[in-house]
Amino acid sequence: MSIKIENLSARSKLPKRALQTVDKILATIPREHLRGIERIRLVDSIKDPRARSNQKLAQKLPGLYYPKQGSKQAWIEVALDVLLPLDGPLHKRILPRLSFKANIAAVVFSLVGQHHFLTLRHSVRKGQLEPFIRDYTEKQLKRWNEKEHGFRARIFKPIQPTLERWARSLQRRAKKGAR
Repeated sequence: MSIKIENLSARSKLPKRALQTVDKILATIPREHLRGIERIRLVDSIKDPRARSNQKLAQKLPGLYYPKQGSKQAWIEVALDVLLPLDGPLHKRILPRLSFKANIAAVVFSLVGQHHFLTLRHSVRKGQLEPFIRDYTEKQLKRWNEKEHGFRARIFKPIQPTLERWARSLQRRAKKGAR
């Protein structure tokens, strides 16, 4: 069963091949993690009653996961106004457009991870979900990035452990400085 990708956005101009990009992103996720998700909707902004209580949060919410309810299957909603803002200075409109693929990949991976850990992994408690979803998203982004940028990934593969070691040491220093 394939997942339907629906464009319900009123925008006339999306980045090139946006729907194909979402389809390629879904192709990198294992099929068993997608089991139970019916569709992905691209909308202008999230208009859910749960998010309406806090309007500022709703305006900055890039995506929302709707779990299975009764006979309706689970589905995902992605807000394009957050990923591609229409107002603001030129640089704040161009930079998100340049990083659209990576941003939409991160949103989709995190929402699929939420679905995976809520429905398919029953050993995880609801209070422990966030770190598991973050790790899942990072792992899937890494796999997608290697597939998307194959040549670049092969070049940097030998020095990747060194770069990761440097990143960990910088994070430790930042934590010490913050205390």
